[in-house]
Amino acid sequence: MPVAPKNTQKPTDYSLELKNKKTLQFIEDVTSNADEVQKKVLEEILSRNAHVEYLQRHGLNGHTDRQTFKKIMPVITYEDIQPHIDRIANGDTSPILCSKPISEFLTSSGTSGGERKLMPTIEEELGRRSLLYSLLMPVMNQFVPGLDKGKGMYFLFIKSEAKTPGGLVARPVLTSYYKSSHFKDRPYDPYTNYTSPNETILCPDSYQSMYSQLLCGLCQHKEVLRVGAVFASGFIRAIRFLEKHWPLLCNDIRTGIIDAQITDQSVREAVMKILKPDPKLADFIEAECSKDSWQGIITRLWPNTKYVDVIVTGTMSQYIPTLDYYSNSLPLICTMYASSECYFGVNLKPLCKPSEVSYTLIPTMAYFEFLPVHRNNGITNSISVPKSLNEKEQQELVDLVDVKLGQEYELVVTTYAGLYRYRVGDVLRVAGFENKAPQFNFICRKNVVLSIDSDKTDEVELQNAVKNALNHLLPFDATLAEYTSFADANKIPGHYVLYWELSLNGITPIPPSVFEDCCLTIEESLNSVYRQGRVCDKSIGPLEIKIVEPGTFDKLMDYSISLGASINQYKTPRCVKFAPIVELLNSKAVSSYFSPKCPKWLPGHKQWSNKN
Repeated sequence: MPVAPKNTQKPTDYSLELKNKKTLQFIEDVTSNADEVQKKVLEEILSRNAHVEYLQRHGLNGHTDRQTFKKIMPVITYEDIQPHIDRIANGDTSPILCSKPISEFLTSSGTSGGERKLMPTIEEELGRRSLLYSLLMPVMNQFVPGLDKGKGMYFLFIKSEAKTPGGLVARPVLTSYYKSSHFKDRPYDPYTNYTSPNETILCPDSYQSMYSQLLCGLCQHKEVLRVGAVFASGFIRAIRFLEKHWPLLCNDIRTGIIDAQITDQSVREAVMKILKPDPKLADFIEAECSKDSWQGIITRLWPNTKYVDVIVTGTMSQYIPTLDYYSNSLPLICTMYASSECYFGVNLKPLCKPSEVSYTLIPTMAYFEFLPVHRNNGITNSISVPKSLNEKEQQELVDLVDVKLGQEYELVVTTYAGLYRYRVGDVLRVAGFENKAPQFNFICRKNVVLSIDSDKTDEVELQNAVKNALNHLLPFDATLAEYTSFADANKIPGHYVLYWELSLNGITPIPPSVFEDCCLTIEESLNSVYRQGRVCDKSIGPLEIKIVEPGTFDKLMDYSISLGASINQYKTPRCVKFAPIVELLNSKAVSSYFSPKCPKWLPGHKQWSNKN
């Protein structure tokens, strides 16, 4: 199997170029021989774990070939292995899922399906994650050369961790990585030369961490060549933090003394190595931040920035206009695709439009299978993914090299850490191929839906409907800062509620009729089953938009983090169900509007005409 190149100490221009060539050759090798690599990955996983309880219980009996594996081992969800996970969490150290000791649990995002799952991991997985990270910049260097000549300003954060009853650490995957020696003691590499000292990233207090990272980024503003965070929402949160706290930051730069609110001694010491009195820089930042408009603030304060590195696929796409505003439309780069279960792949065409981002799965990371996803008979836009699979559906899974262009699949993984034929829950569409390895568009998380009756609205459909409605706000210079939704079944008939937080830039007030038009446009954009429920069956009430006060979604995030969500992995949920969150949103509502009439719906659409 191809082996990834190793890092070297203090590379010269020549050795960096050589390392980049080796890295690109590694990608070429594994994508050209994708099926052979996948076969070896599965054999390696099954041979080393041949005697674990889970595989023995299913009767695999030491077989390592794909045919037997697929015939005997079931395709599973988290609920299927939760009893095994619970045993490990409670202290059972016998080889239940994996022959190697489970080193810790990685907690999935609190907004992924609403529950925090515990993903088993082993020590060597840190090496695989580091491998995927090491591929990103050599790829990027092909399109934006010279990135080794400056620094990256990335807002990275950790989350406090918990311990299971058996004593294993449970924490988000990024916290695990940032706290590991792979990150903390990484060898010198110009591509991981960040403005933020490790101490600022590893500070558990999110205010102190954000403040100190911004301060260091401002002090080194001319060295910054790229900026970013994990998700687009996190990067925008950093900019809004700057909007609120720039006077304090300027004072620190003017005096050369960090603000007294930063009490973490290791952070203070690390920042003071960078912070020097610079009244001229303080005046410059103050002049820029005092201006009425913050358009282009990224390129104004960090003038050498070449791109913004954030995830803007899936529901994060709604942040693109805001990012364009703050960055003067710098390229928005999505570099990699990863989850708590496994790190998957990289974007080999990073300068593509956000709507065209595709990820090439790296065949050495895990064994990948793909469950075909079917839209509901073409009637609606809703994605149909059965919760449990019958024998026929189990046989439908295809290997990495056998996926079909344009087809949508749910990703299924078998990992080195003890997940076997595990349904990740992500829906992907095949966009093309790099040699023999497919490239995928990320479509959505499955089963993130609104439903009142027989209607089912997925997050892609909801996002598109909201996007259509926002055209009504354009004449008023208003934009949607954030939104979520709720299927309110407390009244009969139930109805969809959308919570909107607006950014109002214009001076003309928005009349109620405009918001009513927004409601109707959303309904017109939803699927025919929804519209039939509204018009014919009367099973769904008029859609409602509630305008919430500014800062509401920051409070929602703070609340979610207080319950254990990771600040790195937090994504605003597009649908909420948890009663305290609904109560929080309702308490911040300042006005409410309903759809003034039923949307258009006619019988005789495609689903009936096909029968005639």
